[in-house]
Amino acid sequence: MRHNFVTIADLSKDEIEYLIQLVSEFEKHPNRELLKGKIVATLFYEPSTRTRLSFETAANRLGAKVIGFSDAKASSVSKGETLKDTILMVSNYADVIAMRHYIEGAAQYASEVAPVPIINAGDGAHMHPSQCLLDLYSIYKTQGTLENLSIYLVGDLKYGRTVHSLITAMRHFNPTFHFIAPKELAMPAEYKLYCKEHGIKYFEHTAFNEKVIADADILYMTRVQKERFSDLMEYERVKNVYILRRDMLRNAKDNMKIMHPLPRVNEIAYDVDDDPHAYYIQQAQNGLYAREAIFCYALGITLDQVKADNTILQ
Repeated sequence: MRHNFVTIADLSKDEIEYLIQLVSEFEKHPNRELLKGKIVATLFYEPSTRTRLSFETAANRLGAKVIGFSDAKASSVSKGETLKDTILMVSNYADVIAMRHYIEGAAQYASEVAPVPIINAGDGAHMHPSQCLLDLYSIYKTQGTLENLSIYLVGDLKYGRTVHSLITAMRHFNPTFHFIAPKELAMPAEYKLYCKEHGIKYFEHTAFNEKVIADADILYMTRVQKERFSDLMEYERVKNVYILRRDMLRNAKDNMKIMHPLPRVNEIAYDVDDDPHAYYIQQAQNGLYAREAIFCYALGITLDQVKADNTILQ
């Protein structure tokens, strides 16, 4: 059965755990021919490095061919073509579409008009479900569980679609969240209400220091997103509010890992990279395996089929 992958909020606990098993299989053997003969389209209306390249690498490692664009200005969008028409046209050529768009809800809309599965590679400040899956896998891999963890989200919690997705996905696993942000970038009220409705414990902080983060299992740093600000003066006021430095990790728990969806600007000092708590580079690598799993999930290739696959390549 084929599936859209537009939001992780609709997935059950069993479905999330199933997808994590699928990601694990691709980490063991990323090079296969499960998608040989398939065409993957990547439509990126917003700039991207890791997400676009990892989707395209995932498709190539599974034997698919890739079409699409990384700049909407180089497509018929620049001539006024609507999103609906673009999606319908590309659906003529591709078996699955991975798209990033600057408008919230664009991927949901595309999934309603497209005859092929749609994968949301990020829609505005709304959701980033493929990043969320690789985040969940990274948490599971480093902590050995998703249950009962203290997760500290730091920085741009207002516009950060990665943290919004993570909150909705973790609702099944009894997390305790700590939201660390200046008031201008605080977690939106709708996500705090979501936490209350789903019995998710959370605390809010404006201070960011070694004492505040001492009990973290996961320290999830985020970039202050200049492109989301209409007032650049406001951006200048908040861009350097929270910078993680190595000396702030003296009291960190042994199991604590630092994650970041990347790109990093200056919110993590470079001397943190060599600290054993740093995990953001490995986290990005997990994105390849997660997106291989998402392609197979979208195209109806099951975990049993992946385990039975004999097209593993060196």
